[in-house]
Amino acid sequence: MTKAAGRSARDSVWLEGRGRRGGRGGQPSGLDRERITEASVRLLDAEGLDKFSMRRLAAELNVTAMSLYWYVDTKDDLLELALDATYAELRLPDPDRTDDDWREQLRELATAYRAQLVRHPWLSPLAGRYLNIGPNSLAFSRVVRRVIRRTGLPTQRVTGAISAVFQFVYGYGTIESHFLARTADTGLSPDEYFEQSMSLAEEVPGTARMMEESKTLMAARGGDTVAEMLDRDFTFALDLLIAGIEAMVARG
Repeated sequence: MTKAAGRSARDSVWLEGRGRRGGRGGQPSGLDRERITEASVRLLDAEGLDKFSMRRLAAELNVTAMSLYWYVDTKDDLLELALDATYAELRLPDPDRTDDDWREQLRELATAYRAQLVRHPWLSPLAGRYLNIGPNSLAFSRVVRRVIRRTGLPTQRVTGAISAVFQFVYGYGTIESHFLARTADTGLSPDEYFEQSMSLAEEVPGTARMMEESKTLMAARGGDTVAEMLDRDFTFALDLLIAGIEAMVARG
């Protein structure tokens, strides 16, 4: 992962005890880091990453912007805290339950991560900006790693399998969240936006054959709504990845 321009890995809020700091001495009453982080997540969900600022957050909390600096050093600290807070929403399977099928546990993790990305559209750019070493992010990573190790893959293939599955989920969830944000901006439902887009594409010269092929593929896939189509494609793509892991294990 890369850091934002002008910042180094040492700037993470989770290093040198900064992530556990409850505030400096003499801090304003009525605030704590947990409350500030929760408000940050709500504001990012409502208004997006581009509009997020310390001043806007302070207004949301009905405090001065300077009050926030008793608890964090920079806006980047707040974004890193908000990013990690979203990982606390994920329900993680117990990798020590060896009676549970690793395939189902992997599906559960992948599905939860996709939903997290869609629920918080601002998350995906931040996941590539920070180190992701907060406690909730690390808990998620530990469970993913332990589930993948249960597949039977040799140790040197574990990180590749993690990348194959979760970089796919990252891309799928990011594109899905962008699509939903775009439709929300138009005031149309996802289904209405999709139908309108298909109609407009048919009007482009030279696309008739391609559009007929697209309609045939979509009809074969099934699903009456955009949500159903997205779910079907995600499920099948994930099944392909799991089948690939099984094939590599069988190959030895």
